[in-house]
Amino acid sequence: MTSSISDWIWSERFWLPENVTWADLERPPTGAEYPRIRHILYALPLAVVVFLLRLLFERLVAKPCAHILQIQVGVPRQAQPNAVLEKVFQSKMCPDTRQLEGLSKQLDWDERKIQRWFRVRRNQDRPSMQKKFCESMWRFTFYLGIFIYGIRHLWVSPWMWDTRQCWYNYPFQPLSPGQFNHYAAELAFYWALMFSQFIDIKRKDFIMMLVHHLATIFLITFSYANNMLRVGTLVMCVHDASDIFLEAAKLANYAKYQRLCDGLFVVFSISFFFTRLVIYPFWVVYSVLVESWEIVGPYQAWWLLNGLLLVLQTLHVIWFYLIARIAIKAIFKGKVAKDDRSDIESSSDEEIYSSSSKNPSQTLKPKDSSHTGNLNGETHDH
Repeated sequence: MTSSISDWIWSERFWLPENVTWADLERPPTGAEYPRIRHILYALPLAVVVFLLRLLFERLVAKPCAHILQIQVGVPRQAQPNAVLEKVFQSKMCPDTRQLEGLSKQLDWDERKIQRWFRVRRNQDRPSMQKKFCESMWRFTFYLGIFIYGIRHLWVSPWMWDTRQCWYNYPFQPLSPGQFNHYAAELAFYWALMFSQFIDIKRKDFIMMLVHHLATIFLITFSYANNMLRVGTLVMCVHDASDIFLEAAKLANYAKYQRLCDGLFVVFSISFFFTRLVIYPFWVVYSVLVESWEIVGPYQAWWLLNGLLLVLQTLHVIWFYLIARIAIKAIFKGKVAKDDRSDIESSSDEEIYSSSSKNPSQTLKPKDSSHTGNLNGETHDH
């Protein structure tokens, strides 16, 4: 039974082009090696290492930088202790109208007062500006480092300049150390990112980001198992390029360098457009859809790969729409504006963060604590 399930999962008819078998890939030329699915397993323990490295980086590098830039932890406003409301909060963070009416009668509180309590209680668990700065600095460092590493190897590769080279002699293309390191680092990072998403800044696009991370992990794993490393490294570099500017804009935002933040966000928007809506669909996806069809021919795994690439492209279009709205405001109003994906919920009569009782003039008002959803939390890293 186990053997039949394994045969079904690793069906040559699904994974490989016509007239190619797994046995053919077991005999690489002398001194060469083809990708093996077991190589991918190294990414799981490496993801733990990446997560621990992130904690060390945030503590030893990012936090001192935050102190230099005078980005304080901040003291969130504490909700008034109330056992009844706390019990409801633990089961449902946003009570509906019916629950509000019941709580109002039970506590003899005005409904608006109850809504304010829940709002303050939700914000009480939100991460501080310093925490967001540290998370963004870690992602900025990774994206910059992995992009430089990837582009350094791709620059001397013929398939960067002629994407048809991705498919010549496919799937009998040897694995290079640079390709393996690139894949292992990206996959470990995204595994760590996906799991840490549950403890990081919670976004309203949480589900969309979860879908993105899962699709990215599956695409990386799938392309490695199917030896599509050449086009796979192109996909990863194209996605990492614009994320560098996004994280840089976030860092400027948290440090309150507003003009720098606005400028970097516009640069990010432009780079996102060219990498995700021009280079990716018309260079990378075109190669996988058209050139591979002409040179290799379609097979079952080929259809799945293209489906995943198109899922990412759909997300790119949605994200660019949101990004463009914010960038236009930055250009014409001179400031990146807050949108409906903000981390911190606020009301006109509330202060969310208070930096210290000794210096009330530096108290952060809601309008200062969240300029934009894109700049206040995790957004499409790829």
